[in-house]
Amino acid sequence: MTLQGKKILLGVCGSIAAFKAVILVRQLVKQGAMVRVIMTPDAAAFVAPLTFSTLSKNEVYIHFYEKGEQVWHNHVELGLWADLLLIAPATANTMAKLANGLCDNLLCATYLSARCPVYIAPAMDLDMWQHPATRRNINLLQAAGNHMLSVGTGELASGLWGEGRLAEPETILQHLVAFFTTAPLPLAGKQVLITAGPTYEPIDPVRFIGNRSSGKMGLALAETALQMGASVCLVLGTNSLSINPHPKLTVIPVETAEQMFAATVTHFAAAHIAILAAAVSDYTPAQTHPVKIKKTEQDLTLTLRKTKDILAYLGTVKQPHQILVGFALETNNEQENAQQKLVKKNLDFIVLNSLQNPGAGFQHTTNQVSILNKENNWTHYPLLSKQETAAHILQTITAAYQNQQP
Repeated sequence: MTLQGKKILLGVCGSIAAFKAVILVRQLVKQGAMVRVIMTPDAAAFVAPLTFSTLSKNEVYIHFYEKGEQVWHNHVELGLWADLLLIAPATANTMAKLANGLCDNLLCATYLSARCPVYIAPAMDLDMWQHPATRRNINLLQAAGNHMLSVGTGELASGLWGEGRLAEPETILQHLVAFFTTAPLPLAGKQVLITAGPTYEPIDPVRFIGNRSSGKMGLALAETALQMGASVCLVLGTNSLSINPHPKLTVIPVETAEQMFAATVTHFAAAHIAILAAAVSDYTPAQTHPVKIKKTEQDLTLTLRKTKDILAYLGTVKQPHQILVGFALETNNEQENAQQKLVKKNLDFIVLNSLQNPGAGFQHTTNQVSILNKENNWTHYPLLSKQETAAHILQTITAAYQNQQP
């Protein structure tokens, strides 16, 4: 499906990411959309209004009126014209204004007048994105019915590395196309259970046994499942990432393998699909010391006991209507080990990635996976972003789920 004939009103804020809005306008027009652009005054310092005017073939709006001209830009008319208002990039400043009803520029006034759906694609630096004020404003905007698009992770204009990048134009376009598509989303009405992140097994109040998992793959799976219409229960181990609030998202924070086992088992019965992407500790200290262990001249010996195998247990209680998916991170005999794990734990799919592949595994924003089904068929994917990898995984799972339903 294209956006043929759809009227898109694009709001552009003052951000270095405004250059991506240029690409977005070009793609919207190629899809057949009619595009009008409103820029904040600061946005014009990053991209010339003539650029947007040339690509959209329409006048670009910045001020309520142009000095020296008796022409009023009617924000009410603009809001009524649009089938959809998209603000990309949306800065922290503009989101704060929108969330609190401030109206000191044409874009804010148009937003307050618009009766159409509103999509907001944030872009800002890492610390601004994580600030409690920004999180509060995002919650307010979503509570008002706006659609908040996820930010990307990568190098930021400040030189920091982390969350805050504007979503890629292709990703934004996909959201708009999906919105105007009349067919139901593939996971609409389905419950998806996802585990993500590491578990930390305490040795004493200071130290723990853990692993290098960041949780990025699991969060990408959760965000993609939400985009596909699912209700998502995310059992999330300790991590430093953030996920946008969503009315269909439930996040259950856990720390230990025991806590993850209890939360996952509790919510599994209601799940149509369960994807266990978390890196769960295989062993935990047999004894947790109540106070910090002091360093001595002697070596320290820890006695470890095996943790409960969440995947194996779910495999024994899985019902015919459920899809159970596991992950295997291997360093040797990758395919053989993954295949044994799939059979032994009664899985429908296993997602294999290898630490031998550069850019795959823990901490990276990319991943390279292979998917094995219970018919012993492999599908191999190249190195992709974790968001793209998540899309391939969920498309594979969704197709299998739909095929097995009566």
